[in-house]
Amino acid sequence: MIRFLLASCCAVLLTAGVSLAQSRITGNVTDAQSGAVLPFASVRLFRQADQSLVTGAVTDEKGNFTLKAATGSYYALLEFVGYQPLKTNVIQVQKQAVDLGVISLKPSANNLDEVVVQAEKSSMEMTLDKKVFHVGKDLANAGGTASDILSNVPSVAVDVEGNVSLRGSSAVRILIDGKPSGLVSIKGGSGLQQLQGSAVERIEVITNPSARYEAEGMGGIINIVLKKEKKEGFNGSFDIITGYPTNYGAAANVNYRRKNLNFFVNYSMSYRNTPGRSDQYQEVYRNDSTFVTQQHSTNHLKGMYNNARAGLDYYFDEKNILTASYTYRISKGKRFSDIRYQDYLFNLSKPTGTTYRTQDETETEPNSEYALTYKKTFARQGHELSADVRFLDNWESSDQYFTQKTTKPDGTPAAAGILQHSLNDETEKQWLGQVDYVRPFAKDGKLELGGRTSFRKMTNDYAVTQQNESGGWDPIAGLTNNFVYDEQIHALYGILGNKVSRFSFQAGLRAEWTNVTTTLKQTNDVNPRHYANLFPSVHVTYDLPRQNALQLSYSRRVRRPQYNDLSPFMTYSDSRNYWSGNPDLNPEFTNAFEFGHIKYFEKGSFTSSVYYRHTDGKIVRIRQVDENGNARTRPENLATENSFGAEFTSSYAFFKWWKLDGSLNFFRAITDGANLDTGYKADTYSWFARATSRFTILQGTDFQLRGNYEAPQQTPQGKRKAIATLDIAVSKDVLKNNGTITLNVLDVFNSRRFRTITQGDNFYTENNSQGRLRQINLTFNYRLRQAKKKVKESAEGEF
Repeated sequence: MIRFLLASCCAVLLTAGVSLAQSRITGNVTDAQSGAVLPFASVRLFRQADQSLVTGAVTDEKGNFTLKAATGSYYALLEFVGYQPLKTNVIQVQKQAVDLGVISLKPSANNLDEVVVQAEKSSMEMTLDKKVFHVGKDLANAGGTASDILSNVPSVAVDVEGNVSLRGSSAVRILIDGKPSGLVSIKGGSGLQQLQGSAVERIEVITNPSARYEAEGMGGIINIVLKKEKKEGFNGSFDIITGYPTNYGAAANVNYRRKNLNFFVNYSMSYRNTPGRSDQYQEVYRNDSTFVTQQHSTNHLKGMYNNARAGLDYYFDEKNILTASYTYRISKGKRFSDIRYQDYLFNLSKPTGTTYRTQDETETEPNSEYALTYKKTFARQGHELSADVRFLDNWESSDQYFTQKTTKPDGTPAAAGILQHSLNDETEKQWLGQVDYVRPFAKDGKLELGGRTSFRKMTNDYAVTQQNESGGWDPIAGLTNNFVYDEQIHALYGILGNKVSRFSFQAGLRAEWTNVTTTLKQTNDVNPRHYANLFPSVHVTYDLPRQNALQLSYSRRVRRPQYNDLSPFMTYSDSRNYWSGNPDLNPEFTNAFEFGHIKYFEKGSFTSSVYYRHTDGKIVRIRQVDENGNARTRPENLATENSFGAEFTSSYAFFKWWKLDGSLNFFRAITDGANLDTGYKADTYSWFARATSRFTILQGTDFQLRGNYEAPQQTPQGKRKAIATLDIAVSKDVLKNNGTITLNVLDVFNSRRFRTITQGDNFYTENNSQGRLRQINLTFNYRLRQAKKKVKESAEGEF
């Protein structure tokens, strides 16, 4: 596969053809008021003589752009959402490069009537190593959660429990504002169900990260950037949400800037009553007999969620910024579940009994984050230093009661009723520090250096007891312990990049030292792990004529078993299906290769890529069933996995009134788990597709259709069946374009069901789960001195 990628790259380069001698036109785009750079601004170059379009570009993360043109007279048109378009003076291009310097755009917040839908940027911005999805442009996201948003980002999938995967890999690193967050540390991706979608500015997907980023996350990195404004004066946006099933919420995103001080506050609250349901059919084979169980469960999760984030930016001057922020989140929920187990012998015509089980859980989750960030920019463009220190303090408490009774086929009691009690307290404390330095050299060279250190301690104190005949409580064997997770990760990295003619290259190396110790206090089981690893990365880009570019990249990544992967605590809501971590789990390592192409059009862009990943120690959840039909699922290390794929992503405005975003991903994954069992193998071909079509049907009125499809996929123990969903939405601008009303229906056909088949030597299991039923939301958004769905960059949005 590597030879194929290299040969493909060489073949394209050799056949690219010879173009006319061209000179480079460079520049940097910034905010005229704050001096902040404007990434993804549109830059188009026109011929002065006939005003015809010659070429175009999009600014990078630092606001820089590069154009190429033959000798002649030109002018450039710069545009960015929420800013006044700027036409430059005549640009005379000779043989030498032309540097336009810093170009400042003025905000157009006081002239909102001129901001029309067709002038807005696409909801999806693409570069070769990153895809950026601007949340405000997707009408179906209104009233939803961060988890709902992720479930509709191309290449990303979210299962019924909220677990996130990227290009079919669950080993994905989720960051918030470029840093780890307590929201996803204890609960994993499912914690994003507590974050109101209205607080999210954009989603950044990095499929093959460089050495600049932490090595964690073999499938890539997903960065969730929260909203934060920087404009002069007082401005903000406000949301009110109502929906069915019960979904009430409100959110505010405001800031006030005066001279060198900028205060910002984000607050959101919501109350939701989320229904879910699942069915399971299982056969267990023992002593020439087949024991059959049909299981049906319903649940309701009622919760109040509050998220508050406040901070200030202090501008010592335009080149020195200090940002301090504090985030506090608290959720209080009640979960009610009813499970019915119907048992049979051989087939469904021979019932042997029915068991009823209920769950009543009260859960409280407060967490806090403190952050201090400093950024200094030097005289030369691109020369900068940044430092970040933060502390995470998280806690979760779960108090559950379970009742269970069993009846015979005739309905009479088969045994005495059971009352059980489960207490589970989890804590996390983490200190994290990071320093990054970038220094340009020569004409296009760049040196990057940085370091990162983190100290984290997590605990899980759990106990499950059962009431005895005298009313006392007896502990259930194996379900009471105190699990302690201590982690230290220290890293240094260096990256060297340069550009020669049409070639740009970047080579980096990251060193990480990891110390992890897990302890089971009651049984005094101590498991220390100490290891050091090197993670190289290489990115090579070749610019082709007519707004085309190619990139070949390589990186080594790791997935370290996290707290939930290692904790032996077993979920106990279902008395026949248990899920737990594995204290003996080892990290998995991946070598990732990707060859990509990007093409810019006047009305959109198109990217394509082929990729290959080789993984050692692949972590997969394995299900085992005992002779009584009780199942335990926990992560295990399989030997290897090789995955191949091709991905296509496009954004295009066919007309002023119609925009289309889409993605298509084909892949093959070969998994070998013969180290555990010769049957743990899979060779699967699968694909998934997403498309969002948005129409402007009347002045200020938009209509949107969004479809998702995930094809069936083989797993080491069976298969996952296909999933197809459709969302619809309509929005209307009101109050002189300062407000927007949006009505959306998520999962119109109630088809977002996760269906799996799992098999072993002694069992066969079918599952059909739906964590969220069809959702209808009505949202009102009001903007105070803000342009509609404006895209902004924040200092905290950096890695």
